Amino acid sequence: MSHANARLTVRGRLLIVERRRQGWRQAHIAAAMGVSRKCVRYWLHRFATEGEAGLADRSSRPHHSPTKTPPEVEAKVVALRLAERRGRDQIAAETGVPARTVSRVLARHHMPHLAVLDPMTGERIRSSKATAVRYERDRPGELVHMDVKKLGRIPDGGGWRGQGGSTSNHQSRTNKSPIGYDYVHSLVDDHSRLAYSEILPDEKGTTCAAFLARAISYFAAHGITRIERLMTDNAWAYRYSLREICTARGIQQKFIKPHCPWQNGKVERLNRTLATEWAYRQVFTSNDERAAALAPWIEHYNTHRRHQALDGQPPISRL
Repeated sequence: MSHANARLTVRGRLLIVERRRQGWRQAHIAAAMGVSRKCVRYWLHRFATEGEAGLADRSSRPHHSPTKTPPEVEAKVVALRLAERRGRDQIAAETGVPARTVSRVLARHHMPHLAVLDPMTGERIRSSKATAVRYERDRPGELVHMDVKKLGRIPDGGGWRGQGGSTSNHQSRTNKSPIGYDYVHSLVDDHSRLAYSEILPDEKGTTCAAFLARAISYFAAHGITRIERLMTDNAWAYRYSLREICTARGIQQKFIKPHCPWQNGKVERLNRTLATEWAYRQVFTSNDERAAALAPWIEHYNTHRRHQALDGQPPISRL
């Protein structure tokens, strides 16, 4: 396949040959195809020496790379990373290989970053975009994700952004007594991405249980009449306070592995979307104003906002 900026495809190269057979001059072919005369001569020569097969795409990789890092040096770089778990600058100093070359060698051998490795054992302890396995349940209600996003409350008159965003205003704002936080509780369906969120004063067990009951009713009103599994993190409020309501409704609780929030990634992604498209998208002059904007935004998210994982359709399209 030709690269994105290629002027000619295989069909275009054949057209050059056909026009030359029809008696066109090379200069006229070049003008008609929008390429240089040298390009026309090149493809005519390739066709003359190799036939139609010579017009196919070829790799631009050179046949020889005299300056390529020798295999024994690459092996030493990889061995130092495996045995000592050293960074690229340390490896570069010991091997005499430039730091950028060390990075390329490690990438070529698919060596993970030190940040995702246990410093003692060298085992991978964190996921990454390159290793995470994306999944999606087959039907609505088969699995839902639940989480809480904590946001600082907005003082009356607006925060420092609403006051112009200057350093002096920010300093005066931080000198005042704290005004607390809002706790945005959210539930999202794994298959359809239907979401429900509320702003509540805390994240205690009774608060989480009451929110879950209201979220279940919201889902039922939108066609998800039964929830089979509920995935949360390992917070005490989730692990112990939701047992009663889950047992009564036949919901199986599932908990992510400790310190692995990406396993609850769909609701974590919703939290990010909430922050960027609702909480911080515009300047609010009061906390009540921002709170009042949440329900309309959730309605927009479920019924109108295009979702990349749903082929550009809103969550309601799967219900």
